[in-house]
Amino acid sequence: MLRSLVCILLFASASVAAERPNIVWIVWEDSSPNLGCYGDPDAVTPNLDAFAKSGIRFERCFTHAPVCAPSRSGLISGQYPTTLGSHHMRSKLVEPPAMWIDELKKAGYFTAWPGKTDFNFDVPKGWVDTVEDWSKKPNVLPTDKPFFAYINFTVSHESQARAGLQQYAKNTIRLKAEERRDPAKVTLPPYYPDTPAVRRTVANHFDNITAVDYLVGDVLAVLEKRGLGKNTIVFAFGDHGWGLPRGKRWPYDAGTRVRLLVRLPHGTDKGTVRTDLACFLDLGPTVLSLAGIEAAKPRPGRILFGPKREPAPAFVVSCRDRMDEAEDRVRSLRDERFRYVRNFRSELPYFQHINYLDEMPIMKDWRRLAFAGKLTDVQKQFWTRTKPKEELYDLAADPHEIKNLAADPAHAERLADFRTKLSAWIIETKDLGEVPERDLIARGLVKDVLSGEYGDRVKLHPPGSPVP
Repeated sequence: MLRSLVCILLFASASVAAERPNIVWIVWEDSSPNLGCYGDPDAVTPNLDAFAKSGIRFERCFTHAPVCAPSRSGLISGQYPTTLGSHHMRSKLVEPPAMWIDELKKAGYFTAWPGKTDFNFDVPKGWVDTVEDWSKKPNVLPTDKPFFAYINFTVSHESQARAGLQQYAKNTIRLKAEERRDPAKVTLPPYYPDTPAVRRTVANHFDNITAVDYLVGDVLAVLEKRGLGKNTIVFAFGDHGWGLPRGKRWPYDAGTRVRLLVRLPHGTDKGTVRTDLACFLDLGPTVLSLAGIEAAKPRPGRILFGPKREPAPAFVVSCRDRMDEAEDRVRSLRDERFRYVRNFRSELPYFQHINYLDEMPIMKDWRRLAFAGKLTDVQKQFWTRTKPKEELYDLAADPHEIKNLAADPAHAERLADFRTKLSAWIIETKDLGEVPERDLIARGLVKDVLSGEYGDRVKLHPPGSPVP
């Protein structure tokens, strides 16, 4: 009798586990909503466009940091990097924080995370069940228990937009002739100088996005071949905005607005477009909720959909701190229409020297023409010797954020409201950006990468390097 009861309980437990959804994250790097489904005329992305039609497209999703490691640090922990101390690019926490993926494992989920763990902290040994590339070895994924599976594509990274001809050809080998972008026809942001090198780099970026589209199609085909479409929730997104200058590393829309597509089982919410504010800190709580797991600890994000969906916030926050060798501190609030930016280091120029960034052909031409005095008024806005203390942009009228309204009396009340909200957020989240990095090292919170692992990069150019 007892044996029969145990068998019944085990069977019931297995049935419940089988009903829990599988969850897949498909991630690619350094790309704003540069997809056809977001209305970008330069994008050739048929697989992702079809995927968007089959699920939910988020129009206003943002990362908390416009650069990879701090952004991913928040993604996996569900906490602001400025709260953890992982906000600098590069830095490394002495101890890894709690990660929501641990809660998935404890609840019986099989976890697969091949490749990139660029979190500004070292993950513990055995932190996931497998690091094998399940997209090429799908049998790695179990059939008797739910799984969470991550995959990351690097072909759209900023380094590949400036890759040599041989690497470019390798990256885009699957593209048909009609899918390749003509540099003469791509749309440039108004702040870029119009040169052949700039156009070629932007065209390369879009070709690399098409290469990503092929890879996403491959992953979706693997899931369908294994019959996982009926009980698998698929997220498709990137780590921050596009990897081109004044995008990546900067807390404007070009650096923080991301594409987020989600396909639910059975065609639920098919073709839905969401315009409410969402952010990367929402993804962890949403995954746990969809998996039927009560979060072990509170996190600042919200549940985006499902039976426990939570209301949208009034604003989202993004942050810029040290970028390699360039000291800085910027905080930015974004509501559905306006963006407020506070430059805590306003005495520093926007474009300090960053050795890695300065390898980009766009930067070379932009800097050369700035020194030569050959930029238009809009193109030279980012080349002032100092930054304004505050910036305010109306995204509805000014999507490229080039008309600063902070001094406009018509927006004085709105500016004051943003100031108050940001100051409250800094206190509420215990923003460690106010603490000098040397003090974080002295406290034992972060490692001394300034004289160690990344010291050669950090010391190449002192803060405040000259600009025209």
